[in-house]
Amino acid sequence: METIYLCIVIFLFVLAVFDLVVGVSNDAVNFLQSAVGAKAASFKTILFIAGIGVFVGASLSNGMMDIARHGIYQPEHFYFAEIMCILLAVMLTDVVLLDVFNTMGMPTSTTVSMVFELLGGTFALALIKVQGNDLGFGDLINTDKALSVIMGIFVSVAIAFFFGMLVQWIARIVFTFNYKKHIKYSIALFGGIAATSIIYFMLFKGLKDSSFMTPENKLWLQENTLMLLGITFVSFTILMQILHWCKVNIFRIVVLLGTFALALAFAGNDLVNFIGVPLAGYSSFMDYIANGTAAGPDGFLMTSLQGSAKTPWYFLFGAGAIMVYALCTSKKAHNVIKTSVDLARQDEGEENFGSTPIARTLVRFSMNLGNGLAKIMPENSKQWIETRFRKDEAIIADGAAFDMVRASVNLVLASLLIALGTSLKLPLSTTYVTFMVAMGSSLSDRAWGRDSAVFRITGVLSVIGGWFITAGAAFTICFFVALIIHFGGTIAIIALIALAVFSLIRSQMSYKKRKAKEKGNETLKLLMHSTDKDEIIKLLRKHTREELTKILEFTEENFERTVTAFLHENLRGLRRTTGSVKFEKQLIKQMKRTGTLAMCRLDNNTVLEKGLYYYQGNDFASELVYSVGRLCEPCLEHIDNNFKPLDAIQKGEFADVTEDITSLLQICRHKLADNDYKNFDDEIRKANDLNSQLAHLKHEELQRIQTQSGSIKVSMVYLTMIQEAQNVVTYTINLMKVSRKFQAEE
Repeated sequence: METIYLCIVIFLFVLAVFDLVVGVSNDAVNFLQSAVGAKAASFKTILFIAGIGVFVGASLSNGMMDIARHGIYQPEHFYFAEIMCILLAVMLTDVVLLDVFNTMGMPTSTTVSMVFELLGGTFALALIKVQGNDLGFGDLINTDKALSVIMGIFVSVAIAFFFGMLVQWIARIVFTFNYKKHIKYSIALFGGIAATSIIYFMLFKGLKDSSFMTPENKLWLQENTLMLLGITFVSFTILMQILHWCKVNIFRIVVLLGTFALALAFAGNDLVNFIGVPLAGYSSFMDYIANGTAAGPDGFLMTSLQGSAKTPWYFLFGAGAIMVYALCTSKKAHNVIKTSVDLARQDEGEENFGSTPIARTLVRFSMNLGNGLAKIMPENSKQWIETRFRKDEAIIADGAAFDMVRASVNLVLASLLIALGTSLKLPLSTTYVTFMVAMGSSLSDRAWGRDSAVFRITGVLSVIGGWFITAGAAFTICFFVALIIHFGGTIAIIALIALAVFSLIRSQMSYKKRKAKEKGNETLKLLMHSTDKDEIIKLLRKHTREELTKILEFTEENFERTVTAFLHENLRGLRRTTGSVKFEKQLIKQMKRTGTLAMCRLDNNTVLEKGLYYYQGNDFASELVYSVGRLCEPCLEHIDNNFKPLDAIQKGEFADVTEDITSLLQICRHKLADNDYKNFDDEIRKANDLNSQLAHLKHEELQRIQTQSGSIKVSMVYLTMIQEAQNVVTYTINLMKVSRKFQAEE
């Protein structure tokens, strides 16, 4: 029996390694977003500074593991076997759940996931234990902690967003976008406040539970806080002024110092989310081996978990090394950072999120509110404020998403709010605070213009929704996993472990495939950052070929699928096409928007010469997608209502022409992708022949209707299919014609 539990403990530590990797991938956005977004230094330098902070924070993190020992469940009422069941369920759920969010590029809270996994697993076993027992749920579960986390979500999201917006507005009023002209006297004061805030954050949040923070040291810090802050403020203000005189960029120092502080605090405080559960399992196993073998795993109560954790230093060092490695190598960490940076960037570009009714309502309300305030504000005040928000004067590093002022505000304010929440004993999440401060500051900085606000707000709401989904999914999945382990025993454990491993492997393969498909976006990124007019037109032509090739590939695949599914009465295939068309319509809107932004970067002569062909190509591509949709809709309705199918003659006629249309689409797609239009006249003749053939089919069907030899419902859907097939052929050839003219170098 001891061997089984030893294997479980070993597996818990194996899962802890994966959890450290996926956890760092998720939480890296907390401390890297501002520095990466502002390009305060090279990416390697930022990672180096953050890596030092992570390693130091992890190495000094001790006494932070108590939440996994007795924060949610009351261990004195649970037996060793029950505790191991809960802990294994938590780790299996956590590593898969976080990996899913990282693959999607969505930041979420590791604190919330762990707390609600513990709560779900504990609740599952509590349901069993209260049956025929004097114990109640209050004796088994510590619900106060879970409720405080839920309240912390609402409080931290609202407060962080509001103060991020307010403080950034004040900072922009003081420094303006051309901040180098307005820092002669204010920069030293700002640097002193920022450095003091960060030092305060490091002492009272990042290191408050470190191994060297004895009760005596904590008491001394509390009694001398004001004196320490005063000395720190004066010292750093003087130092910052001297550095400014020496032509050192103070904002860059603040950003890098803040990055180090947040990385240190993250590792010091959130390490429990990754290794707290395995360490609790290890401690339980050692206590059972020493004192409980006589009673057995189902008879030995885990009272020892009520005591505080004493984590061996080698576990902390090992965890720190793994976290640094994951930080430097994880592609998913970079993907999560990209989501946060894209939502906060100053300029326009490709939007990763669509539009939702809630976002549109919020934008409309904000515009009405802003217009109302503008009416009552004095004209002189409005004009003066406008002079402080001239975005065309912004000093932004090449390739950066925003400037140093906003990056500094993000880090300093996030540090202050987290430190304040800690002192008030509020369970703030570093993920919530840092992300929402960044969103509030970007809104105040007018980064969300009328053309992008609805997409940015949709993105923010998606991330916030992901946080709440995390809590629900963590609780529900862990609840059922714990029940399966409890009743299924060893066989269930092996099956769940295999399922978790399969899920991780499949997630990684899916992520690689998705990233391979997104490589086309690299051309657009180069295009949006290029300043050479000749290079811009070359990149735009390449980007256009890539996008239009995808449209033809979509048309070929879904046209054939729709016809085949209809002829074989495959309702699932038609529904799949409907979903694909709906998604592709959103991509078309995005393609048109980014294409317009790219066209704005061309010189006037090129726009006049090539612009019409470019927009016509986009229109024909759009019509292809809508034609597939118009083809699929009546087919889906016909099959869904179980109407009579096409007769054998109609099926044979249309199957033959479908094969020819698919062949034409495939040839055109390859020609467009290779930018090779040799012998294109052959495809034009084929298209004309196909349209003549389709017109003949239409004529024959009209004759059948006249003779009333078939079902009128079948005839109606068949005529629609013929018409949309003609549209697909015509739009494909027209797309190729305008693409040839746009790609031609004259």
